[in-house]
Amino acid sequence: MAVYTHVPAEEIDAFLTRYDAGRLVSAKGIAEGVENSNYLLETTGHDGSGHRYILTLYEKRVDEADLPFFMDLLDHLGARGCLVPRFIADRDGQRLQTLSGRPACLIEFLTGISLTEPTPEQARATGSALGELHRAAEGFPLERRNTLDLAGWHDLAARCGEDFEQIAPGLAVRVRDELAFLDAHWPTDLPRSVIHADLFPDNVLMLGDQVTGLIDFYFSCTDIRAYDLAITHSAWVFSHDGATFFADRAAALGAGYESAHGLTDAERAAFPILCRGAALRFLLTRAYDWINTPPDALVTRKDPLAYLRRLDFYASANPADLLGA
Repeated sequence: MAVYTHVPAEEIDAFLTRYDAGRLVSAKGIAEGVENSNYLLETTGHDGSGHRYILTLYEKRVDEADLPFFMDLLDHLGARGCLVPRFIADRDGQRLQTLSGRPACLIEFLTGISLTEPTPEQARATGSALGELHRAAEGFPLERRNTLDLAGWHDLAARCGEDFEQIAPGLAVRVRDELAFLDAHWPTDLPRSVIHADLFPDNVLMLGDQVTGLIDFYFSCTDIRAYDLAITHSAWVFSHDGATFFADRAAALGAGYESAHGLTDAERAAFPILCRGAALRFLLTRAYDWINTPPDALVTRKDPLAYLRRLDFYASANPADLLGA
């Protein structure tokens, strides 16, 4: 989440009159993330008891044409028991609006906090929640191409070009070599499904060791199912700087996923390659954003080198260590 478009409070208050949400009490911009403009809204509520919502304005990588996919996916998952935030319709039944020249939605607020240093038990709960999501996603009829697939990584690398050297000497060559490796080894015959594709700790809400919500589905797409676990692995089992691998978190994450869904033998064999792809994907998007984020944006830039360290780990790790025995 982030704030690129600044919306005056009076415009937000007028926007809310379309809903049974009450009047605006406060609006706070949310600085985390890099994709959309987000505000936490406090309102009087339709009955005066007070309520919270997330107001999202879509920009940058989110294509307005993709929003029905995201909305229908969350309806599908929610109907099957997944703890996901619903898009709220106005009095005319419309979920998608326009605000400050941007597509905009009012979204349910879920309780819980995002973790900074997850424990193994919290990693286990997240693995289980991801497995439950994959089970719930079965039968979802829509598809969305992953624009950040192997072809998308090549495109991002080309757009970064020699600017990689602003981040670290030799990074351009390292990325080129890894792309060549993945071109030769990326699996093409594993089960595919709708995946979250961005299940970082800040997209999992928790109270204690219990998951209370999975949020931010704007990268969700149709791709290799086990790749979703690889992305989650890259986000949950390392220190923030990518320098330390936590084997206990990794084993717990794998055990949680196994309890709710599980991996096939082929998925398990391909998992180290999928992890290398996940690390490269976030190295590239972080590098691109590091180079191109406007200096006046209220946004927290994320260190690309934290994912270079993950990539180096995956390239040399014993495969048996990634998810535990």
